Amino acid sequence: MSAPGELVRYDGKHVVVTGCGSGIGAEVARALGELGARVTGLDVRPPERRPDTFIELDLADPQSVDRAAGTVEGQVDALFNVAGVSSGIGDPLLVVRINFLGTRQFTEAIEERIAPGGSITSVSSLAASGYRENRDITAGLLDTRSVDEGLLWCAEHPEALADGGYRLSKEAMILYGMRRVGELGARGVRINCTGPGVTDTPILDQLRSAYGQQYLDSFTTPLGRNSEPAEQAALLLFLGSAAASYVTGQVIWADGGILAQREAALMTADPEQRS
Repeated sequence: MSAPGELVRYDGKHVVVTGCGSGIGAEVARALGELGARVTGLDVRPPERRPDTFIELDLADPQSVDRAAGTVEGQVDALFNVAGVSSGIGDPLLVVRINFLGTRQFTEAIEERIAPGGSITSVSSLAASGYRENRDITAGLLDTRSVDEGLLWCAEHPEALADGGYRLSKEAMILYGMRRVGELGARGVRINCTGPGVTDTPILDQLRSAYGQQYLDSFTTPLGRNSEPAEQAALLLFLGSAAASYVTGQVIWADGGILAQREAALMTADPEQRS
């Protein structure tokens, strides 16, 4: 059995990272390179620190997605879906197109090249913590088979996007992974999600502009601070590595204890408030 330190190495592996230009994605790409991986990074524009290979990708454009997926060379050992936008951009349909429909399209365009023992790890969000309660609605989006069908579903269900589309898109990523776990597992491929809390990335600027600083301040954590991108990247790296070889179909919350704090509050509430 390999030593624990060796299990999180990526020596000789080819990894693909979307959203490599900033925030969590940039940290993932950087750290993977330091752990021995050959990194193919994708984003809408080239990052300052380039990975081994950079490919332009606009997840809102199906043609760009197909072109980018076709440009990725060779076998893939791990895919990290990190690219995304917040509801702060003010376009719910675009949020869903990028965060779920485009990400799903890209994933399915390269998944056949993911080797047995490989992994798909996607970034969801603390905003998706109610995915169980909302799954009956979200399942309708998951049932669509293409970007066009997904957009049609959104047009027919505007109420699902009424809060900005972000929650829906991130819940869809969690449930998508759970729905695919058996099919991918039969090929020896794992699929997981992380659920970050408030993290100091460019997305915070979108939220701050749209909702004000008081909105961000409302997410107080037991740890008393926001997360750093490197902290979120570390969890992604673990899930994509051999150290997590028996972990699949999961969402791991990296929220500084917010969900635990909410559960603790319910346990101390009046019995009528717990139901």
